Amino acid sequence: MGIILNQSFKNTVTTYLGFGLGAINTLFLYTNFLTDEYYGLVAFLLSTANIMMPFMAFGAHNAIIKYYSAFVSKNSTNGFLTIMLFLPLVLIIPVTLIGYFSYDAIGAILSRENSIVANYTWHIFILAIAMAYFEIFFAWTKVQLQTVFGNLMKEVFHRFAIMLLLLAVHFKYLNVEEFIIGLVIVYVLRTALMKLYAFSIRFPKLNFQIPENFNAILKYALLMIIAGSVAMMILDIDKFMIGLMVEDIEQVAYYSVAIFIATVIAVPQRAMHQIMMPLTAKYLNEGDSKALEDLYKRSSINLLVISGFIFLLIVLNINQLYLILPPKFTGGLFVVFIISIAKLYDNSLGSNNAILFNSDYYKMVLVFGVILALLAIILNAIFIPVYGINGSAIATFLSIAIYNTIKVLFVKSEFNIQPYSVESIKICIVLAILFLLFYFWDFNFHPIVNIALKSLFVMILYFTMVLRLRVSNDISQQIKKYLNI
Repeated sequence: MGIILNQSFKNTVTTYLGFGLGAINTLFLYTNFLTDEYYGLVAFLLSTANIMMPFMAFGAHNAIIKYYSAFVSKNSTNGFLTIMLFLPLVLIIPVTLIGYFSYDAIGAILSRENSIVANYTWHIFILAIAMAYFEIFFAWTKVQLQTVFGNLMKEVFHRFAIMLLLLAVHFKYLNVEEFIIGLVIVYVLRTALMKLYAFSIRFPKLNFQIPENFNAILKYALLMIIAGSVAMMILDIDKFMIGLMVEDIEQVAYYSVAIFIATVIAVPQRAMHQIMMPLTAKYLNEGDSKALEDLYKRSSINLLVISGFIFLLIVLNINQLYLILPPKFTGGLFVVFIISIAKLYDNSLGSNNAILFNSDYYKMVLVFGVILALLAIILNAIFIPVYGINGSAIATFLSIAIYNTIKVLFVKSEFNIQPYSVESIKICIVLAILFLLFYFWDFNFHPIVNIALKSLFVMILYFTMVLRLRVSNDISQQIKKYLNI
């Protein structure tokens, strides 16, 4: 776990830095410098682009990670990487042409409930293409086991740039329309910088020789388009459907704030995922089942310990945090609770996703994913009209819970390994005890002071219990290392 912990730690730091900037943007700058209508519009544009991204990437970023370590000669590797660079154009070119000739029709569909969206259809296309090629260049560096710079660009760069743009709006250097154009430019620039870094690590030597296993690669890429779309859809279909089904697009803004708070729990998984993917692919290609199982179990307990702590910080301080935000955003309190639980479950799966996406069973991910995507759409369509953003949160929770349970059972069935242990139960008990002890208790100070003091008490108690219960050797070693004990 040495290289995993090393790069995961660095990635966690940069990811939290990014989330810190994102928190400032989401909780304070967006809510104060943009109208609710335009904040909802920005959330809608980014969510829709995220849903389109896997199509634009044509599954190339997933294929690079799965197949790169299977090539041994430089010539075959260069041929493979060349194909991966140009493969997305198979979809990007026709989609762009369709967008050009059907612009008005597409705009009419997207703006059915909110006419403001119609003027920003091309922004969605450009954002989706930039996001797609960013992931391809990031995958290019992941297979070289270099993930830190890419994670910095993925988590920090665009959030910092957006902060500057929001400040420019506040000081009237930009109007809102110019801000949205600037937002698109930021994502394009991020992709360009990622490309330069990726090529500095391994400069492409164009070789249009078709790999021998090209049919398998193409089949995998095609399936990953749908599988990746399912993953993105689960993340963003809620905001997309709220924007389509609710007359007040401001509700997307309120929901986005709540989702952002809950998503902080996913940071450790996102950080560790960058290095787990290529390593899992390597173990699978080499047939090293022992290393695969060890990575599965250790990643699960480590992520559960770390994300469990973040879960406590969020749910124990959420009431105080909402006292700082504008009152109209407090409607998202239920959303924070239920999505936080879903994200905690998600983290506890460890390297489950890496195993499924890089094994010969990736086709089943597609089957599960399509069923789940349909379920998410149906549940959102049922619950949103009745409960609004709370209904969307319920639909998202049920979708994630069902999807994750299916994945755990499938890996257990096919690989005879599962991520959980007695230590997992211990951590869940610790979380329940600390939640009951601290949720209904606060200091009589300013909310920020309350959050800081309660978080300090929880941190001391939580990690003391983690050490005493010996739930994770990796976590215990890191604690002892930094405390010199």
